[in-house]
Amino acid sequence: MRDNKASKRDIDPDKIYNNKLVAKFINRLMNDGKKTIAENIVYSAFDIIKSKEKDPLEIFEKAMQNVAPKQEVRARRVGGANYQVPSEVRGERKVSLAGRWILEAARKRSNKEYHTFGEKLAAELLDAVDNKGEAVKKRDTIHRMAEANRAFAHFRW
Repeated sequence: MRDNKASKRDIDPDKIYNNKLVAKFINRLMNDGKKTIAENIVYSAFDIIKSKEKDPLEIFEKAMQNVAPKQEVRARRVGGANYQVPSEVRGERKVSLAGRWILEAARKRSNKEYHTFGEKLAAELLDAVDNKGEAVKKRDTIHRMAEANRAFAHFRW
């Protein structure tokens, strides 16, 4: 690295719920700068959750919390060998990974059951709250890998 690290940008909260976490999620979903489309998808998913008599913001935050990993493995080279060293996941990365995994899991859902991406996203968020779904499986896989490689924890930097 040559110069100073780029400073973190402070993003504005989203329009309807006035929440920065929702704004980050919308930005993660956005393709080719089409923010209004991403917002419409997220808000339609929230409307579906609301129609099931649940608070969408509460469901969203709980889902993000449930999917966020506590530990992960990182590759570390020691004496010519690569080790998968378990390490704690810091706050900003937890949020980033959770959002990425939820969207990835929603995209993988079959098109037979759901008509819109908003429906897929709502279903994945509701599953994540109940500790079910693809995103939670991904978190569990990461945790299992960290647990399996606990013997290499002394290589932590």
